[in-house]
Amino acid sequence: MKFVFADSLDFVDPSYDFIADRNGVGRTIHRDDQFPHEFLDEAPYDGILVSRGIVGDALIPGKYTEAQLMRFRREGARRFLRFPREKFPDSMMMGDCGAFTYRNMPEPPYRASDTVEFYGDGGFTHGCSPDHLIFDFDQPGEERSESEVPEEIRLRFEITQQNAAEFLIEAKRLGRGFVPMGVIQGWSGPSMAKAASSLAKMGYDYLAIGGTVPLRIEQIRRVLAAIREVLPSNIRLHLLGFGKIEHLADLERYGVTSFDTTSPLVRAFKDARKNYWMRNADGELSYYTAIRIPQAIVNNKLKNKALQGRINQEEVLKLEAAALDGVRRLSRHEVDVGDALDAVMAYWDKLNWGEEASPSRRALALERQRRIYERTLEDRPWEACDCRVCREGGIEALIFRNSNRNKRRGMHNLHVFHRHLLDFRAEPV
Repeated sequence: MKFVFADSLDFVDPSYDFIADRNGVGRTIHRDDQFPHEFLDEAPYDGILVSRGIVGDALIPGKYTEAQLMRFRREGARRFLRFPREKFPDSMMMGDCGAFTYRNMPEPPYRASDTVEFYGDGGFTHGCSPDHLIFDFDQPGEERSESEVPEEIRLRFEITQQNAAEFLIEAKRLGRGFVPMGVIQGWSGPSMAKAASSLAKMGYDYLAIGGTVPLRIEQIRRVLAAIREVLPSNIRLHLLGFGKIEHLADLERYGVTSFDTTSPLVRAFKDARKNYWMRNADGELSYYTAIRIPQAIVNNKLKNKALQGRINQEEVLKLEAAALDGVRRLSRHEVDVGDALDAVMAYWDKLNWGEEASPSRRALALERQRRIYERTLEDRPWEACDCRVCREGGIEALIFRNSNRNKRRGMHNLHVFHRHLLDFRAEPV
């Protein structure tokens, strides 16, 4: 089972100065930065997914700048992402259309022919047919027949199927080195099984299951079970956007060949608690909360409070410096956990005051947060990790502060997750 990382220009400046909180001298974005497979000692994934919606074009603005878009088109995906086949010979370079970016349109802005051109120009090894998201999903025992679902849902289903039929024909222009992937969309397990069966009859031997991001794991199990029941065993399955990565055994059970996710990286800065990943003694994933010490002069909460006269900015800057100094001195074994926490929580309280309804609730929130941070600082997980993020950054990897720190922590999570997946693969079936 292969893990494909869904890239969104996730890189860090290897020369970033943690103490001064600034990039390396003369740094140029992208050129001087490093992707996870460059920064870490080994690639923490088996391939990269590039979404056409992320790259962008004249139809849909993406995340790439105009200069980056031109370079991507000129150089291709592997060269732009510095993920050469020579160094990563068995890796996937996968593309999709980014259906979420055009979810509110009556139909996809892309056609089979221009999608094939995008994949060809990018040098992709695998590419998904243009699909149209279906968000409505039936509850167990309440599966609707095709005649019972709204016309818009039926239309999205039909558009996805028709595009897949056209895409399979167009993809022949890319030769045997390219693997076309038919995308499954549906509103229930049975409807997705119908879509999968139809795609297999068209001639696809690799199918991508879409629309599962908002689904619970129980719903995903139903989808996989229904699809596998109607497919020949030789048909490979890819799960698009699988964020519930604690449930790898379910993918294995239903013969999923590959999946893509950004979850290990984005949870480093979008999750309230699970920011830093480790593996416990039982080989299972465990999580720590990063210590939030935002930059006082750029934090919107603090800036607004200062403008309203509710805080003294000079005092806040001193609290910020004391919090940083506290955790750094802790990492050097110069102070104990209690002293470091006192400094961190003094700043945390100033940052968050006014959000609780009463002083007693504020005090409870402060104590609850202190216990969470206490576990992180007492266990010192950064000392037990051998990845480059932790070797070079130490405690800095656990400070929730800015993009270079937060994405480094995300890269650490990718490292931990990939190791976890490698061990999972090695387990006897």
